[in-house]
Amino acid sequence: MSTDPLPPASAAGDPPAGPAPTASGSVGGAGDGAIRAARRTALSVSIATALYGISFGALAVAAGFTVWQTTLMSMLLFTGGSQFAIVGVIGAVGFTPTSVAGAIAASSLLASRHAVYGMQLAPILDVHGPRRLLAAQLTIDETAAVALAQPTTPARRVGFWTTATGVWTGWAALSLVGALIGDHIPDPGVWGLDAAASAAFLGLLWPRLRSGEPVVVAIAAGVVAIALTPAAPSGMPVLAAAGVGALIALAGLARRGRLRRSAATATAGSEETR
Repeated sequence: MSTDPLPPASAAGDPPAGPAPTASGSVGGAGDGAIRAARRTALSVSIATALYGISFGALAVAAGFTVWQTTLMSMLLFTGGSQFAIVGVIGAVGFTPTSVAGAIAASSLLASRHAVYGMQLAPILDVHGPRRLLAAQLTIDETAAVALAQPTTPARRVGFWTTATGVWTGWAALSLVGALIGDHIPDPGVWGLDAAASAAFLGLLWPRLRSGEPVVVAIAAGVVAIALTPAAPSGMPVLAAAGVGALIALAGLARRGRLRRSAATATAGSEETR
């Protein structure tokens, strides 16, 4: 039995006074602070990401897309890396059956990473029905990164939805601005806009180069893509590079699996000899 004194009862029989829970379900100011930090991060990420839309819009128009096709692509496809890949492939050889197939394959391959984000975010967001479909559409690098970086579940949800709203709105709006500007720029390369796609891909790649295997994958894929670019149809070097990267990654998984099995066998053997 506890020997701590009981808290005094209130005159009207109300429960003892205590910190009131916030709207997010947290108690006290710590949860509010995490949510405010999530909103600040979401705002900064939204602004930085949206600015790439100007480059994308200009490049898309230069590749042969209309202003409205460009804007609708940003609103509906809504994945920058895949959109830059489509524009790069179509811009290189124009609208042909081969280039369209290559563009679809390259963009789909790049977007496949979002499935991993979705598996991580599903239990955090805990949404169902139409909201689940909306969350899937809005799951991209930026929304996943901001959400998963937060310390609490309410802050992660706020980070996801705030980033999704800001990036989607800014990306679509500035893609339209870029497309309108691109309509009046004969060569976007004069303004350096053609380098934005490469910069965006490097921005996605750099944070992942934290161990030996990703570095090997990046180098091997880069060598394959550079070697095939002069001869292969547009879009095929990207697919070949991705295939090489996938083979190296699978080989690494197999090697780690063998090491784990060997360690488990050694541990079992040492226990039997005791």
